[in-house]
Amino acid sequence: MVKVLGHGSGVRPSTADACDDFCDLVTVPVRQGLEAVDILRRVGARAVGPVLHDGACDTLQFLVPPGTADAWDLPGSACTHTGGDVPGPADVSAVGGGWLLPPGDIGRLTDPTVLRAALGEAARLIAAADDCR
Repeated sequence: MVKVLGHGSGVRPSTADACDDFCDLVTVPVRQGLEAVDILRRVGARAVGPVLHDGACDTLQFLVPPGTADAWDLPGSACTHTGGDVPGPADVSAVGGGWLLPPGDIGRLTDPTVLRAALGEAARLIAAADDCR
């Protein structure tokens, strides 16, 4: 397991001991999530933190600061507490998922306010593209 040590402090490998919440996960449909990653990366490499994908590539999960789940209300997404444990690379591969942006490469959690704006922009871009078909 990988424990996220806090917003802006990076991620470091740790044991899987029980701990307090260190991050939450925002889960979104993969199409919207990939658009949001692109939007966030255009803002700057530090705007987006680690991102997980499921094995079927149906969803992406953004690591965000603890407590985000308490106030998250963006339609079409969900935010859950992790209890401090986020799958490490071996754990994710074992269940068929993986890291789109691994913790070691990024080192920061995604700011939920910035993520919310990027997901909103992504939804508008997707709707506009779908309307052109």
